[in-house]
Amino acid sequence: MSDQAEQGRGLVPVQYHQFQINDEDGPAGPDLPRQHNGLIEIQDGIATVHTGIHTGDVDVTVTLHTNAPQAGDAEWDEIVEVSLHSVSGDLVVRGLMDDLDEELPVLSFNGPGDYRLRIHARGRDTAIDLAPDNVTEWYLIQVWPAPPQPASVLRQTDSYGATVRTH
Repeated sequence: MSDQAEQGRGLVPVQYHQFQINDEDGPAGPDLPRQHNGLIEIQDGIATVHTGIHTGDVDVTVTLHTNAPQAGDAEWDEIVEVSLHSVSGDLVVRGLMDDLDEELPVLSFNGPGDYRLRIHARGRDTAIDLAPDNVTEWYLIQVWPAPPQPASVLRQTDSYGATVRTH
């Protein structure tokens, strides 16, 4: 029996090298500077995923789990885990300035509370600072209910992430 509750996939609009994960009713987590891991930062309670492209769409898959799943394999360049809190039970992936054409599953699928997110990224070195017409970056966000824990880095191999960590 699978522990996966739901899965969704869609294009997420990116502006200024970022898309967000937040709960409009309250802070999602304590501050985590971008230099910590180069993939996700948390500031003012909003989680921001940093992309290599400046503007365009990235392909995001969300998988919801009842227990911690296996991390992605070597096809992923960067993998980081963070804990986020959902005040309203409406923790979602959002574009910075544009709405998603098709909504991804709500990350806080178990209602208000604490969740662990494992964010995977690949392709961030393909079109750095550009606005490509085609998708050049892919993200996998695995989510499961879990008490808060410190952020942890499972893999760091792309050049873009290394640049973000030094600025």
